[in-house]
Amino acid sequence: MLASAALVLLMTPGLAFFYGGMVRAKNVLNMIMMSVSAMGVVTVLWVLFGFSVAFGDDKGNLIGDPTQYFGLKTVFGGADQGNVLADVETSVPLFGTIPLSVFVAFQLMFAIITVALISGAVADRLKFGSWLVFAALWATIVYFPVAHWVFAFDGYTGEEGGWIANNLKAIDFAGGTAVHINAGAAGLVLAIVLGKRGGWPRTPFRPHNLPFVMLGAGLLWFGWYGFNAGSAVGSTAAAGNTFLTTTIATGTAMLAWLLVEKIRDGKPTSLGAASGIVAGLVAITPSCSSVNALGAVIIGAVAGALCALAVGLKFKFGFDDSLDVVGVHLVGGLAGTLMVGLVAAPESYAGVKGLFYGGGIEQLKLQAVGAGAVLLYSLVATAIIAYALKFTIGLRASEENEAIGLDESEHAETAYDFAAMGGSSALGHATRKEG
Repeated sequence: MLASAALVLLMTPGLAFFYGGMVRAKNVLNMIMMSVSAMGVVTVLWVLFGFSVAFGDDKGNLIGDPTQYFGLKTVFGGADQGNVLADVETSVPLFGTIPLSVFVAFQLMFAIITVALISGAVADRLKFGSWLVFAALWATIVYFPVAHWVFAFDGYTGEEGGWIANNLKAIDFAGGTAVHINAGAAGLVLAIVLGKRGGWPRTPFRPHNLPFVMLGAGLLWFGWYGFNAGSAVGSTAAAGNTFLTTTIATGTAMLAWLLVEKIRDGKPTSLGAASGIVAGLVAITPSCSSVNALGAVIIGAVAGALCALAVGLKFKFGFDDSLDVVGVHLVGGLAGTLMVGLVAAPESYAGVKGLFYGGGIEQLKLQAVGAGAVLLYSLVATAIIAYALKFTIGLRASEENEAIGLDESEHAETAYDFAAMGGSSALGHATRKEG
């Protein structure tokens, strides 16, 4: 579980490279900083009250007791086997069979990556200070309560938990609703409130570093095994099954995205391969414990093709989702969550029959209610947060700063020293002249 937690944390730097490679060179550091800063902001809030709100004693199936683990009190203990500190008498609090501190760390990484995902929708134009405030408010008001709804079920906690897991019985093994639908909806709202980038959609905003994008996708795929298989909370058959279905769906989704590109555009691209990988990972996240290998292939194929088509919706509807958070995470999360109701296999860990296995439409209804509730709550709560910040501290960088680039205007740095590479130096001029 410690290894799984570390793998999930690695997903955030992976996301930073994935997003950073897709923006222009003058904004790459700012894009990376938005992901990295989430690691700091969310960690502090998680320690203070976030874990309590998500996993504290249930209050009306909506939130956990925010004071129960304030400052992570009662989480630490030392009197386990092998303890060498003779004066430590505190017993080790457990979460199932693992120390509670390990579970706290594991779930913290989920909270971090969920906040970081939103940043891709607002690349090139959001003030960094406003991003930090938004990240703190959104984690507090949106993610922590929704995590309680989805993840705090009595099979984990031994107590009453959130209404989606406990009462509704919708299946979301590793975060299709709480992470991807939640972040995708927030990205949509924030992109609309913030407004379009100057020149969009006429100006092509091409990725400046596709190797960064591929590196980021590779790190995300690697880290995702901690995300999905780690959600079994132990080295069990369920962990092995989810590891395998995650691999199958992801590979299939990549191929499906490339096939759509080949048919639509004539050429398969590396950006398409990277995006297909992420689409498959997103879609299998809620369903990885409830499908067999064939179900994973179906989910991957549907998600890869559907998300490849969905990324064009922003041009049709006129919202500037810079790096396709909506097309990949919102659409992929919805597809994976709903398809549990279709292809859930009785021999899987979840033991639920989907429609295609003779289970009727009941599970599909439950999945739709859970996904719809998270979607609606995230849309409304994010809009309130975004408009509140827009009319107080402001959200958007000035036109001048956008033109200069947010790396220089927000951080006083540049990712690349163009002068040293011959961009404007006398040596570079001489070299070009000699050539």
